[in-house]
Amino acid sequence: MFNSIRGIITGKSADTVYLLTGGIEWDITVPAKDIERLPSPGEEGKVYTWLYHKEDQMRLYGFADEAGRNTFLELIKVEGIGPRGGIKIMGGIGREELEQALETEDLARLEQVPGLGKKTAQKMLLALKGKLTRIPQPGSAGPYSDLVKALEDMGYDRRSAAAALEKAAASADPGLSRSEKEQVVFREAILSLGGQ
Repeated sequence: MFNSIRGIITGKSADTVYLLTGGIEWDITVPAKDIERLPSPGEEGKVYTWLYHKEDQMRLYGFADEAGRNTFLELIKVEGIGPRGGIKIMGGIGREELEQALETEDLARLEQVPGLGKKTAQKMLLALKGKLTRIPQPGSAGPYSDLVKALEDMGYDRRSAAAALEKAAASADPGLSRSEKEQVVFREAILSLGGQ
């Protein structure tokens, strides 16, 4: 499947971006907040995509960055939120504000999002708390993002994994090579997360 589409933006509407590439004009459903971040019509742009396919329809959804797409993919795992609902939610609240509301359990803020009732907001809190917290990327404050991802793939909560790695890194022998340090930090983080 394709990860992103780059081309000339030929038009924008409330929830759609039209992107021309190789003689094909794509009709991509995009959250309103992402539409604002994409270049103006006539300029080149890149849209990160996700294809929704059912027996009776196909729809291409797009996002200004990978983080937005990842948030959307987590949102649509919540019972009662489909792709259209996920786009509407992300169009009504910025990704960072959504993450903040989930982490602080700010139900009142979530209920203010258009189309999001109290029941669905509560389901979101239960399902997504701790899963959308952004981890620093390599080269910034967090050199262990690959290890965070590995722990997350093993079923650990992203925030807990990041905290365990940070704690293990602080107590690791500074004389170790980078590779050795990563192995030690990873092992210690697993032990910590496992309660040993």
